[in-house]
Amino acid sequence: MPLSPAAARTAIHVRHIECQGFERADGLWDIEAHLTDVKTHAHQRRDGGDARAPGEPIHEMRMRLTIDLDLLIHACEAVTEQGPYRACGEITPNFKALAGVKIGPGWRRRVAELLGGVNGCTHLVELLGTMATTAYQATGRARARRDNLQPSDKRPYQIDSCHIYRVDGPAVRERWPRWATGNEG
Repeated sequence: MPLSPAAARTAIHVRHIECQGFERADGLWDIEAHLTDVKTHAHQRRDGGDARAPGEPIHEMRMRLTIDLDLLIHACEAVTEQGPYRACGEITPNFKALAGVKIGPGWRRRVAELLGGVNGCTHLVELLGTMATTAYQATGRARARRDNLQPSDKRPYQIDSCHIYRVDGPAVRERWPRWATGNEG
């Protein structure tokens, strides 16, 4: 179902985010993201006056996380191709600090500790949340295959993560009957 009809309006700003997950030949996984922000009108770069035409990126950033099936980050590479200030890209080497961090509980807190405020870039840090979700989606079947070979008594992380996967709901009864509770009807 689409959104309701919008009021009369004029487009001013467009943000595009694309994330992709890749299985590598060496058994690791690459999660890549590309972010662009564009304006629909001409404007100037903030620190030098370079003119930017409508549709020319204000922000254009890329990031790659290399992870394993335990969602442990082996490497992170970040690049700022365009930013409102010429120096925006100078912070990208700091993102290498994510090597050794695991995507999972405490992820956002750890990212904020390492890359929050003056240690990072707001846009690249925000992109990491989308990349984490992409990592789960990209590796899901491979993790399930691995975990079926190594059964675990650990409750699936998806349970109670959203309203569909509530522990007493039909989706949990269907996917993980062992973990379903209540409302047995």
